[in-house]
Amino acid sequence: MKGTALVTGGARRIGRAIARALAREGYDISLHYNSSEREAKEVAREIEHTGRRCRLFPCNFTNMAEVFRLIPAVFDAFPDCTLLINNASVFERGRLMDTSEELFDRQFTINFKVPFFLTREFARHCKRGHIINIIDAKAARSHIEYFAYTLSKKALYEFTRMSAKELAPNIRVNGVAPGLILPPPEKDDAYLERLSKHIPLQRRGDPQSVVKAILFLIRNDYITGECIFVDGGEHLIN
Repeated sequence: MKGTALVTGGARRIGRAIARALAREGYDISLHYNSSEREAKEVAREIEHTGRRCRLFPCNFTNMAEVFRLIPAVFDAFPDCTLLINNASVFERGRLMDTSEELFDRQFTINFKVPFFLTREFARHCKRGHIINIIDAKAARSHIEYFAYTLSKKALYEFTRMSAKELAPNIRVNGVAPGLILPPPEKDDAYLERLSKHIPLQRRGDPQSVVKAILFLIRNDYITGECIFVDGGEHLIN
């Protein structure tokens, strides 16, 4: 038994794969979701069929009052919570000149501000644990088509390094930066196939590629402050 993992945005896409994999590893799961209640319940049933516990924690990440109640609620239900996966994010197109204040605030609140304060609260409740932030390969580049989104992920990348330094030795903090894994909601698989021709490995990844990086970081307890780019070499392109 390895304790409990809190996975934010765990009902769909990469978060769903992470939650299921951690359950197979022996973790009970605290699964956060916002609007994806049906999908969250499906994941919970799948996890419970493996013999692990899974409890759902709805929380709207645009409401900071709800955010600040999440970690206490998780630790009240699972005092043995030792792993936080900051996975939830929003991904919206917009260059600098097209970015409204509302879009900017939404990107920075969900992609950076919430992980910042969840990390702080987790560290206050957990005596010894591990935090993994799901960043983005775009954090290594200046991707102006998604200006506010990319900037929020760059901030999360630096936060990962800084918080690893402050929270050591009791809390490790690492990051995983996915590349071409799943298409944006408005795109299809062919979109990723086209983009993949321009990266070094010339192929897309899948959610299990991200899961493998997370499991590596969990199993190697002498790593902190690092970010693994799971992107087929995309971050190497200028």
